[in-house]
Amino acid sequence: YDFIAKIVSLGDSGSGKSSLTIRLCEGRFVSHHDVTIGVEFGSRIVPVGPPASLQRGYTINNPASTSTAAAPPPASSSKSKGQPKEPVQKHMKLSLWDTAGQETYKSITRSYFRGASGALLVFDITRRSTFASVTSWLHDLRQIAEDDIVVVLVGNKSDLAHASTVSGGSNAPNQRQVTREEAEEWCKDNKVMEYVETSAKSGENVERAFVEVAERIYQNIEAGKYDLNDRRSGVKGPGAGGG
Repeated sequence: YDFIAKIVSLGDSGSGKSSLTIRLCEGRFVSHHDVTIGVEFGSRIVPVGPPASLQRGYTINNPASTSTAAAPPPASSSKSKGQPKEPVQKHMKLSLWDTAGQETYKSITRSYFRGASGALLVFDITRRSTFASVTSWLHDLRQIAEDDIVVVLVGNKSDLAHASTVSGGSNAPNQRQVTREEAEEWCKDNKVMEYVETSAKSGENVERAFVEVAERIYQNIEAGKYDLNDRRSGVKGPGAGGG
């Protein structure tokens, strides 16, 4: 890999942070997970930048291209002069820090935010109280982490919310208590990059949530925002322990 980045997941207990990490790193869903005490770790290497970023069908800089982004044409084997060279695919290792959501461990949890370059701020779309807490979690994160930390808001458990409207009762197939519109509005108000709805159970959008963070970090690398040789930096290059 070319870079390694520290990513933290934070949010209330029971919102599915550990399930998202396990789904990304191990490709499986654990329905009953012990409460995280302190922090748990995972890692995953993802491609960043072109050509992979062009083929995914969504781009960070141009959200309007979500469904229309065309995959680049297949590379021709004949190397004719004057043709632009295919960009060399870069890879980033995401070092995932899955933090405890219980109030009891908050002082420990906060200490793990230091040096993070990206964060997934997770709530459960079927429990409004977990959404009400994200403002406080974001405040804690921004007090401790780097100024330009990349944050994506994640509404987890989309498999329990089959409609975009709020549910009338707890037994309905649609258990949604937070609409996509209000989550997106919260992102705008709090200068959070993006909102993604995921299901750790089905796997829907889980990789996308992490890759959105990785892609923006990569853009920041390209813009020279990190000292890749500084051991305290949340992003490191090959010279500081990459593979």
